[in-house]
Formats: sequence, C-alpha cells, structure tokens
Amino acid sequence: MKSENKTTPVGEFHLLGLSEDPELQPVIFGLFLSMYLVTVLGNLLIILAVSSDSHLHTPMYFFLSNLSLTDICSTSIIVPKMLLNIQTESKAITYVGCLAQVCFFLDFLCMDNLLLTMMVYDCYVAICHPLHYTVIMNPHLCVQLILTCLLISIVDALLHTLMLLRLSFCKHLEIPHFFCDLAQILKMACSDTFINNIMVYLTIFLLGIGPMSGIIFSYTQIVSSILRIPSTGGKYKAFSTCGSHLSVVSLFYGTAIGVYLSSAVTESPRKAIVASVMYARVIPMLNPFIYSLRNKDMKGVLRKLTLETCFS
Repeated sequence: MKSENKTTPVGEFHLLGLSEDPELQPVIFGLFLSMYLVTVLGNLLIILAVSSDSHLHTPMYFFLSNLSLTDICSTSIIVPKMLLNIQTESKAITYVGCLAQVCFFLDFLCMDNLLLTMMVYDCYVAICHPLHYTVIMNPHLCVQLILTCLLISIVDALLHTLMLLRLSFCKHLEIPHFFCDLAQILKMACSDTFINNIMVYLTIFLLGIGPMSGIIFSYTQIVSSILRIPSTGGKYKAFSTCGSHLSVVSLFYGTAIGVYLSSAVTESPRKAIVASVMYARVIPMLNPFIYSLRNKDMKGVLRKLTLETCFS
C-alpha cells in the first residue's frame, strides 16, 4: 500500500449503518430505540426480581442476573451512539470512541459467552450431581467464577484493543457496519494485520470453541442423566430446568457462527450485519422473555412486583 494512502494520526471513522437510504432512517431509529428500551427494561426487571426475592438467591439466578447486567451494558455501548448518529445525520465516531466501543463490546461479548458456560455448568451439577449440588455450587465458588469470567473478558478485550493501536489506516475510514466491529476495522488497515488475525483466531479457539465444547459435553451428560430418570414428570422437570438456557445458547452460538462464516465466505458486509443484529441486539432483548416465560418462579416474582407497583 502506498504511503500517501495512509493518514496519521486517525481523527475519526464513519459508520455507514444498516442503510444509507434517508427514507429508512426514521424506521431504523424507531425500531432500534424500541428494541433498546425493551432490552434495558426487561433485563432490569430480571435483576430486580432476583435481588428482591430470597427464593431466587440461587446460583442459577445469580448467573442470570449477571447475564442481564452484561446484556444491558453491551447494548448501551452500541445503540445510543447509533441513535445519536441517525438523529444528528452524522456518521462520525472519533478514533478513541471507536477503540473504546471495540474494547467494551468485546469485553461484554466474551462475558456473555463465559456466563452461558457457567450456567450450563450449574445445570450439569444440578442434574448429574444433585446430592452434591449445594456443596459444589456454594456462594464463594459462584463469586469466584464471576470474577474469573470478568478478568478473562477484560484481558481479552484489552489485548485486541491494544493491538489495534499499532495499525495505520487508509484515508477512506468508512466502516460498513452500525458499530465499530473488530473484523471490519482490521480490513481497513493499511499496515500488516497478521498478528491481529492470529490473536482473533486464537481467541476464537480458546474462548469460542473451548466453552462451546464444554457446553456440548455438559449437555450430553445432562441428557444421559435425564433419560435414566424413571418417571415422566421427573424427566419433564429436568428438561424444563435447562430448556431456557439451551434456547439462549443455540441462538447465541448459532448467530455467532453465522457472523464468522458470512465474514469468511463473502466480502459483502451486509450478511454479517444481519447476523450481528441478531446476536448483538435481538438476543439481549429476547433473553428476559425466554427466561421469564418458561420459568414459574420468575413469572411469580415478576407478577408480584407488578402488582406491588400498581397498588403502591
């Protein structure tokens, strides 16, 4: 790449968004604002329900409340800036702001991934080792697991972000996405991105394939244990315990794999954007509905909170 095509330092990037059609901007604004409000409200209700009822002070709901908090944070990193750009008819985001968005989004995305793994481990212990559940999943271990997930996520996000600082970029700094996506930023770099790509593949292997393999193994053990339960009612209760989590895991990894494959197979970013909307916006919005509508305890607490709010 010729030197005149580089710019130092980088002032700002331009996010092209979902569409450049001016007539679609109000529709996109209304849709994403609604999704954002539903996501924040739904996940806040989950956190409030878990914290207010002592019956929900269990490892499963402890992990669920942390997942809800992570979903609120990951959504708030992206959507408000996107809505502001649509409202002001500006596509600009500063270089520092873009790096911060990459860092925090990777942090919360990794945290989501690891929390889902911790939740399936909780299901595994509850179904495969029920007599030792309270001993294994003690409060001290749960807090340690959360702190470990947070530490791993922060280190991973910082490594990728610091590696971006060594890159130089070309003059046309247009990101064909609605947020600062790491893969799209690497494609715009004029300098060598070999080390950055190695880091990405290493992360996918360690923090993507690793947890997913653990989840698959855990579910094979869970299904094997459930099939050995003699009563139909016992089998149904065991399946319902992990049904919500299985739905969320399938959505999360299914869309994540879709993003990776669409980026690897085609140069067009539009297909990757659709999949990104799913795992970055839709799944955090659906999580509260999946976990509350399929859970009698959660529905009972939410109904109680609603009645108390209405009659207070």
